[in-house]
Amino acid sequence: MCYPYDDDCYRAPYGCYPRPPYEGYPRPPYDCYPRPPYDDWNRPPWGDPPCPRGTRPYVIRAGDTYFRLAQRFNTTVAAISAANPGVNPNNLQIGQVICIPVVAPAPICPPGTMLYTIKAGDTFFALAARFGTTVEAIIRVNPGVDPNNLQIGQVVCIPMAGPAPTCPPGNVVYVVKAGDTFYALAARFGTTVEAIMKANPGVDPKKLQIGQRICIPIGK
Repeated sequence: MCYPYDDDCYRAPYGCYPRPPYEGYPRPPYDCYPRPPYDDWNRPPWGDPPCPRGTRPYVIRAGDTYFRLAQRFNTTVAAISAANPGVNPNNLQIGQVICIPVVAPAPICPPGTMLYTIKAGDTFFALAARFGTTVEAIIRVNPGVDPNNLQIGQVVCIPMAGPAPTCPPGNVVYVVKAGDTFYALAARFGTTVEAIMKANPGVDPKKLQIGQRICIPIGK
């Protein structure tokens, strides 16, 4: 049988298993309990950490690191560290059980939005600039999402730019860019702020949004 500190046996998560043959003769198979196979879901009944909501247990294998696990499970090193506050990521042990964040299923996006999968470096601010919307609009269509804790592989809803307005004759459709104001547009297109406001009765000149489409009178 195998007892703690027995030199004839290796300790393992399930007890111990036989040493390889040495001193010219093999050890009898009953020296130790054989180590049974285990995987992600076949773990010893003791030692599992109380994984927080939104995570799942995982058994460390040879070669595992937080970085590789983050890539495999579409999460981040920071998220894995947060789910395992008592674990040293530089001293992972084979057979050790840790918690892995689980990416939530894709949300049901409201009309006028599209699904988007978060990538490394994404922020609501960057996404707003890329898709011609605002941070507030993205937050509004993702009520359960923490913008300060986005996870790689997480799926969010992105508002799409509205349809082009029907501009009156003598106007062109213009897509608002960063830094645009009615004053700057009037100077650029040879018109006036009053003329731009008249062509866009439903637009607040103080709340222009990147990607928004407005009508610009063409100066004569």
